[in-house]
Amino acid sequence: MTRVIKGILRAAVPLFLSMVTGMVGTLVVTAVLGRHDTVTLAAFAVMTAVLTPATAAVVGALRGLSPFVAPHRDDPAAAVPVLRDARWLTFLVGTAGALAVLAVPALAGAAGVPGEVVAELGPLPYLLALSLLVHASGGGATTVLVAFGRGRPVLWSSLAGTAVIIGCAVALVPPLGLTGVGIAWLLSGLAAVTVSNLALRRVLGVRVGQGRPRVAEIARLARVSLPLAATVLIKFGGLGVITFAAGTTNTRDAAAHAVLGTLTGLILVASVSVAQAALPEVARAGTPAEARRANRAAALLALAGTGVAALALLLSGDAVPSLFTDDAGVRERVVALLPLMLLASAADGTQAVQGIGLTGLKRSAASLRYFAAGYGLLVLAAVPVAAGWGIAGLWVAVAVANAGLVVLQGTGFHRHSARVGRVPVGA
Repeated sequence: MTRVIKGILRAAVPLFLSMVTGMVGTLVVTAVLGRHDTVTLAAFAVMTAVLTPATAAVVGALRGLSPFVAPHRDDPAAAVPVLRDARWLTFLVGTAGALAVLAVPALAGAAGVPGEVVAELGPLPYLLALSLLVHASGGGATTVLVAFGRGRPVLWSSLAGTAVIIGCAVALVPPLGLTGVGIAWLLSGLAAVTVSNLALRRVLGVRVGQGRPRVAEIARLARVSLPLAATVLIKFGGLGVITFAAGTTNTRDAAAHAVLGTLTGLILVASVSVAQAALPEVARAGTPAEARRANRAAALLALAGTGVAALALLLSGDAVPSLFTDDAGVRERVVALLPLMLLASAADGTQAVQGIGLTGLKRSAASLRYFAAGYGLLVLAAVPVAAGWGIAGLWVAVAVANAGLVVLQGTGFHRHSARVGRVPVGA
């Protein structure tokens, strides 16, 4: 177990750092926009309401390639046919995401967003749609690098993209506004994809290229990748309903919920990076015991990461909430609800490990069913719970839903991992 933990941790650290650098880039863009103009910042918020889940769905679909290439770690060139098939799938998923981004102005207008905010978008949807296509055109290079145990190039790719987006945002947003953001995002994506694909070319020793579409093989990839993308969308949709329900309480509680949600995202970075690092280990397992050992090690590391973050937040008092708000009442609510949020985050991180572990077994459709059940009930309960028990009740509901998912996904992983080494996984 110790050897497995060390291996996962070694792979998870570069992934964790790459996620953190990506978040830094986004925060800098938001800060620059906030200083530029309020309407511009509002328009960017409208854009990200669709861009974030669309990007996350594309990333989720790309992550579904890992169990197909991880078994070729010792002979990377043997994975080239799979990567060629993957490029067709990622192009289709990226196109769907790009179309969703292009629809933002129409959706915003129909939703009653003020006309001046919609008009402020300008060419941004087109630039961000191109950026999403660029990301998809990379064919999941970063996912493949992780599957081959090459996490360090993933960090370099993230650093390159972050450096470009920060430099371009500072230089282009003052004169161009949101158009400058779009250009920065597009150039950042080009830089990151270029670095990751050059690194992958060195690992493979050959050029991937673009082969003729093998429909049956692409369908095999889609059966794992698309349910994973759908799971991401369900989670974003569910969290959106929770945020809406929090907004029906009162202004102070809604603001406290926003801060808690941001802190949750930061805490989960460690769990997600660990889960991604463990996915190839699960995919390469030759026996049920090996698969379960890798999954168990990842769960322990995820809980440890959450525990460290929880201790730091609890010991800091209201110092961390003070970074997000000057309102003493909001800070007081955040501090009072921290234990509930941390409990929900610990359960969320653990269920994420189980869910991504199921992807390693090529059983992401099972994870999708569990998620639809858990978050479906949460969505149905959100508004009534908020009306009766406020945001404290909402966070209890989130914690219960995540705990239920730990049980469902954990039981599912144990059941499906029993087939490892006996029949072809995914058969």
